[in-house]
Amino acid sequence: MAAAAALARSTGSIHRLSTTPNNNYNYNTFSSTRHRYPPCWLSMNGCGGGSARSGKEVGFSETRTLASVSAPELAVPQLKLAVSALEADPPQSASGIIRLQVPIRQRVDALEWLQGQVHYQSLPRCFFSSRGQNLASTNFRLASNGRGLLSTVKDDIDHDAHDAEELVSVAGIGSAVFFQGFNPFALHDWQSIRRFLSKDCPLIRAYGAMRFDARTIVAPEWKNFGSFYFIIPQVEFDQLQDSSVLALTIAWDNNLIRTWQKAIDELKSTVQQISSCFGRLRKLDARTTITNFQHFPSKGSWDISVKRALDIITNGREPELVKVVLARCSKYVTDTTTDPLALLANLKKVESENAYQFYIQPPDAPAFIGNTPEQLFHRKCFHVTSEALAGTRARGVNKAEDLQIGQDLLYSPKDNIEFSVVRDSIRRKLENICDEVIIEPNKALRKLPRVQHLSAQLSGRLRDEDNEFDILTSLHPSPAVCGLPTEDARLFIKENEMFDRGMYAGPVGWFGGRESEFAVGIRSALVGKGLSTLVYAGAGIVKGTNPSSEWEELDLKASQVLSVCAHTRAYIVINSPFQFYIALLVQILFICFSCPFQFTKLFQYQEPMVCSQEIKSTRTAN
Repeated sequence: MAAAAALARSTGSIHRLSTTPNNNYNYNTFSSTRHRYPPCWLSMNGCGGGSARSGKEVGFSETRTLASVSAPELAVPQLKLAVSALEADPPQSASGIIRLQVPIRQRVDALEWLQGQVHYQSLPRCFFSSRGQNLASTNFRLASNGRGLLSTVKDDIDHDAHDAEELVSVAGIGSAVFFQGFNPFALHDWQSIRRFLSKDCPLIRAYGAMRFDARTIVAPEWKNFGSFYFIIPQVEFDQLQDSSVLALTIAWDNNLIRTWQKAIDELKSTVQQISSCFGRLRKLDARTTITNFQHFPSKGSWDISVKRALDIITNGREPELVKVVLARCSKYVTDTTTDPLALLANLKKVESENAYQFYIQPPDAPAFIGNTPEQLFHRKCFHVTSEALAGTRARGVNKAEDLQIGQDLLYSPKDNIEFSVVRDSIRRKLENICDEVIIEPNKALRKLPRVQHLSAQLSGRLRDEDNEFDILTSLHPSPAVCGLPTEDARLFIKENEMFDRGMYAGPVGWFGGRESEFAVGIRSALVGKGLSTLVYAGAGIVKGTNPSSEWEELDLKASQVLSVCAHTRAYIVINSPFQFYIALLVQILFICFSCPFQFTKLFQYQEPMVCSQEIKSTRTAN
């Protein structure tokens, strides 16, 4: 109790709550059969009804930090003590959220911690790591206020870099509160999430994703995600630059079915299962064999769709399309179950440079994982940033070839049209919510481990600090993943694509009290509990597009996931003459990427992330 009395406190804000749904899911096959969502039981989660729809903050919000420990296994007893103290002295509020956290004086990999939590297989799980290994470049200062609190350093306060640490990645299990809906994400849904978030509790965040298009019918493989799915983790492990934090979060709202007593009883049960063991980053099973694969659409159907789009774009037919992004879903069947965390760990090891890693898995559902280079937006106080990303080429074998390929992309008329459409659209959307928008660089090359893109960085000052909903709904879907005009492109995709995108190409990220960040869910896969993995890739169609070239671009983008699976030295069943050539490509990828040295030698030349700036910055003001 003495330690409990020493807990530091800070005020904050709150949101809606509920129990976790438990839907049985069998993911051994991919089906094109679609169905509509069942009715949403609003009383079962943080979205809908009463105080949540009003946007009224929860009555009590607080972060309590216990004394730091030298090793992760010492943090669990501290948390158990804190839970006992909470039960003995509950807050006198009908609704609230409390985060209990223990700083750990050593850096531990958050993904390794998540792999070690084997007792939580039936609970929702998540993992987020930002580009450059710094989660939204958010700085936290340990013990900066004399009470051991982790506090965000405000933009307008100078701080000593030696006293601050940056949040690298976050792993979460369970949900103190989750937010799920079955209609398009609306203002009242965002208000429901914001109820639980506070500037004074910056590490209480809601992590999750949204469907690319919530107005389409959901396919069976995506049914447990809803149109959006966010969780504030019940158990969370934060990896910082030089240290770590283990935390528990409890949330309750008597106006819903989650009373304080129910919440504390569930937290007590959960804390008993926390493992202090850490699994090494597992490799994919070397015995795994890809037994079959299938593309949706096939190459022939792809050519038809692209030519149909080009006919509208080139001939000026109604609707007046300028660009449309068409995607492909590739189903790979293996003879053993693929562990999504092992796949993510391998992606993180090989492909994480300048990319976001994410992992979202609702209860008894497949896992949505990805390694995306594209930021949708980052908001901190009044400052917002976004970026345009379009046009794709492979990396060169050597410096000279890599330079030549980059220059070809930089001055390609077709790719310049595609890129300009994306950049100018994002600029116009930011101008609607910002007083001033700056583009710098205006056009440059973004070089990733295996591909390179045209890119531009955009930033602005918001008119209103608390308008993530406006930012999100303005920027998604961008022309980079949908097209232009947006609604015409969306309808073309809906009518012509042969599969459900689900959360592929949708917003993926987190809401926080002081800042929020979302990436675009591309370079992603849906990894099931059975023997199938779905890999997604897309390509922009504009005037001058060649259908076969864009199909090859899909192969290049999908190879990011295939290269990790390539450690398996798989054999593929050939079902048609066309599959022979695809199989040959996959086998070449397997050979290239099974050895890191060959991977480096044959397929990539490394350079800085952004280079070859062509045009200087652009500034606009309203």
